[in-house]
Amino acid sequence: MQTKAIYPGTFDPLTNGHLDLIARGATFVDELVVAILRNSDKGVPLFTVAERLEMISEAIQKYSNVSVTTFDGLLVDFARAQGAGAVLRGIRAISDYEYEFQMAMMNRKLDPALETLFMMPAEKYTYVSSRLIKGVFKLGGDVTELVPPLVMERMKAKAKGMRSA
Repeated sequence: MQTKAIYPGTFDPLTNGHLDLIARGATFVDELVVAILRNSDKGVPLFTVAERLEMISEAIQKYSNVSVTTFDGLLVDFARAQGAGAVLRGIRAISDYEYEFQMAMMNRKLDPALETLFMMPAEKYTYVSSRLIKGVFKLGGDVTELVPPLVMERMKAKAKGMRSA
């Protein structure tokens, strides 16, 4: 039986914590779909959906069983349309667990066949979030070790474009 899982998120920007979960999650399933949420309520994005799709596509090239796409609407509907039986979610702290537990229970209510797989990132990424990365970067902090090099290049280019505009 083939196991397909969805790893949903905004990925704005993609972090090394995300890549850690992708790399390890891909070893547990036959196919992992990184799914970028198109309509997020997380405020103004740093990168467009198209830019995120491009960066993630480049970052996951070495994984033969990982793909990337976009979605909007209910995750359970997207998972069903993809033929996925599981959702992969990262948990960094107790506060993440509380939120993720609620989401998993709602998803289970909406689709009892959809399982949620919780994974903790590597210890060095337990505090890393896209929101934190953006905030530190905007204030001039160095986040080089927390995002893939291609993301860092794009962040620097964005900042340069904003300063010259």
